[in-house]
Amino acid sequence: MSVKVLFFAGLREALGVASESLALPEGIGSVGALRDLLAARGEPWAALVITKNLRAAVNQQMVGLDAPVREGDEVAFFPPVTGG
Repeated sequence: MSVKVLFFAGLREALGVASESLALPEGIGSVGALRDLLAARGEPWAALVITKNLRAAVNQQMVGLDAPVREGDEVAFFPPVTGG
């Protein structure tokens, strides 16, 4: 299964990448599992699990970490932001 992963704001800066296409190994079927897979790469990827209130979206819809990930999905991760 292949997905496109996007990173926004300070998370993009910390990782040094805005997006990547990723072939997921068997057993990665949720946003949380994808996050854990990426974080297992080590620093700076661990930011995905230590960022408080990390937000995620699948196909531009806000979701929780238990949301399913399917072939061709676009998954976005971003830290909480405030506006003014």
